[in-house]
Amino acid sequence: MLKLKNVSKFYYSKGVIASGFNKVSIEFKIGEFVAIVGESGSGKSTLLNVISGLDSYEEGEMYINGEETSHYRESDFEEYRKKYVSNIFQNFNLVNSYTVYQNVELVMLLNGYKRKEVKRKVLELIDKVGLKKYRNTKVSKLSGGQKQRVAIARALAKDTPIIVCDEPTGNLDSKSAKDVIKLLKDISKDKLVIVVTHNFSEIEDIATRVVKMHDGKIVSDKEVIPTEKVENENIKESKSIGLFNMIRLGIRNTFNIIPKFVLIFVVFLFITVSLLSVYASLQKDEYEEGKLGINYYFNDMRDTRIVIKKKDGSAISNDDFNNLRMIKNVANIVENDIVLDSPLWFESLDDNPFNLYGTLVDVSLFEGKLDYGRMPEADNEVIILVEPYDYYFTDKVEEALTKTYYYQADKGAMSIKVVGVKYLDEGMFSFSFGTENKIYVSSSLIDKYMKDINREHSKVTVNLNNKNYESYNAMGDSHDIRVSPRVPKGRAYVSEGISFECYDYNCKNRKLSIIVDNLYYSDKVDLTISEVYNEKNIESLLWINKSDNRFGSIFINPEDYNRLFNKDSYQASVIADNVDNVDAVSDELEQLGYSTLQIRKTLDNAAGDALKVLKIMKLVVIIVLVITLFFISYFVIKLILKSRNVYFSTLRILGANFRHLKRILDIELFTNASLAYITYIGLILLTKYKVINVKMINNIIGYLKIQDYILMYIILVVMSYLISTRFASKIFKQSAMKSYREEV
Repeated sequence: MLKLKNVSKFYYSKGVIASGFNKVSIEFKIGEFVAIVGESGSGKSTLLNVISGLDSYEEGEMYINGEETSHYRESDFEEYRKKYVSNIFQNFNLVNSYTVYQNVELVMLLNGYKRKEVKRKVLELIDKVGLKKYRNTKVSKLSGGQKQRVAIARALAKDTPIIVCDEPTGNLDSKSAKDVIKLLKDISKDKLVIVVTHNFSEIEDIATRVVKMHDGKIVSDKEVIPTEKVENENIKESKSIGLFNMIRLGIRNTFNIIPKFVLIFVVFLFITVSLLSVYASLQKDEYEEGKLGINYYFNDMRDTRIVIKKKDGSAISNDDFNNLRMIKNVANIVENDIVLDSPLWFESLDDNPFNLYGTLVDVSLFEGKLDYGRMPEADNEVIILVEPYDYYFTDKVEEALTKTYYYQADKGAMSIKVVGVKYLDEGMFSFSFGTENKIYVSSSLIDKYMKDINREHSKVTVNLNNKNYESYNAMGDSHDIRVSPRVPKGRAYVSEGISFECYDYNCKNRKLSIIVDNLYYSDKVDLTISEVYNEKNIESLLWINKSDNRFGSIFINPEDYNRLFNKDSYQASVIADNVDNVDAVSDELEQLGYSTLQIRKTLDNAAGDALKVLKIMKLVVIIVLVITLFFISYFVIKLILKSRNVYFSTLRILGANFRHLKRILDIELFTNASLAYITYIGLILLTKYKVINVKMINNIIGYLKIQDYILMYIILVVMSYLISTRFASKIFKQSAMKSYREEV
């Protein structure tokens, strides 16, 4: 069965060669109960390790069923241990974090038994060694004698022809020792049992052969009880552990030692947070760089903004707006979106005038808390979003909130009062070019200002005496159009300054037409000049004095002005909830009969070369980060898994090979990595849906797409695999017994 011929084992340590045993020749056969005795250091345990295939040998030849083993690689010895040898150790070599059942089950799973075969046999063996009531007890809570019984049950579960026992009673009291010896006697009838012991008296009644060693050599080999030859050596066909059982063991190992699980989980959580945070930061930099383009037509350049108009050129009705709000992934609709691109100027007309400049925004879209003042309560009350270094609304904010502000410093125009202020902070996202100031007003106030905003975006022509004069929106210009309730409907008051444009320098009762033409409509109003004003009669006609900056303009009735400029909405903006959804929203709008313009695609970006450099830098940073995180995490996980060296060596002793153990370790680290990743994604989702508020997570949500999350997960999984591979190469590159003794 087993034969050694002139076999020697040497140890090398720091240039010193030590002999484990020298020129040993011996033969064993099935049915024998062999006792190997001798003083400490005589080489008996070393001989047992070589016989078991746990250690290699340097000289001679060992035969297994007549086959030479000197050419065996570690994988061959793994197969030999799996097929032929079961071990019982003085220090038990059990998995303390496993239960009695799991320890016995382990060897059967490693040796290819199916799950349905395992349970019945494991329970039978546990009952056989007298531990039935302890089957669900963790091994760490058992006494020494009970632990050795578990080791014997495990050896029986492996069901190999050779059982080797290294000082099986060395750590037991006398009663436990007798019980263990009795069990060994019961299992020795059709197997080769080799026991190394320092106390021969314990087994002298059952040993069939006694081998004595001294100074690394066999000094005597005596058969004390004749042994009958066993014809059938009952060598089982070797089977491999199945994938499902590898997954079971990998997941079991993930959670069996909670402190270990928590530490490894924290390491992978750190890797996940680092990867996603740094990648999001790089994405943000690239995103912000890409936004540095300029568009001279649009002030509001949000990348989620889509400007729309109807393809047939008709106005957008209230029903249309209601339907637009039903589109998936639409955050909001700006009906009079021209206000987004039309900064307005207001001034307080008093002895110490203050200025206010910004774009109008519906107050319903205001987010956050005011830094000063209160929310609006009346239609003419507004709140503003300004830079913190704004002169009027920072240094003199109390005074600024007491003033009334007039549109374009025109007392005859609309007026507003500022009642609240919010300051832009460094982290706030600005989507505007030109001005970041926002004036939050009621929707009704926006409607009232639309006629003035439409005036700004229209070509206005005054036809007088069959001649056209372009009207500039500049107060005091002779063809500037202003409103006054003092002017009757259908009439116009003009200054005597344009008398030279009329026949005989007399404009009174002449026809005057105002023609409006813009992107969406053309219109005209025909008026009659009923009064010509000058410095003497302006106060009686218009109730303004000659120093008013509107002096010289053409004055018409508000209803006539509204007819020209207060029109239905022909253009609107649809704001998508996320930049990733802009294309989908735009496609749906096109299908509904709208022409669309995505603002993000209108930018004249002069930063193209910088973006290319940034992309290269991003790739380099990610590669360096991954490499750095790999070595940091490997070093930490290696320290955490240090105690697992004994565990994996035990599994190798029980019959697992390198490939199977590597897969179990892969699954364990993969499970940890996946749980850490899922946990962080859970935090991201909770933050996204405002269940919790984590500033760091808030900063990355908007810059990562689904493909980025997938990429980062793949990198994390690959890193876990590489960590497993590197760690496994350290503990599996040497013999099972050597890696068991040494630290990784």
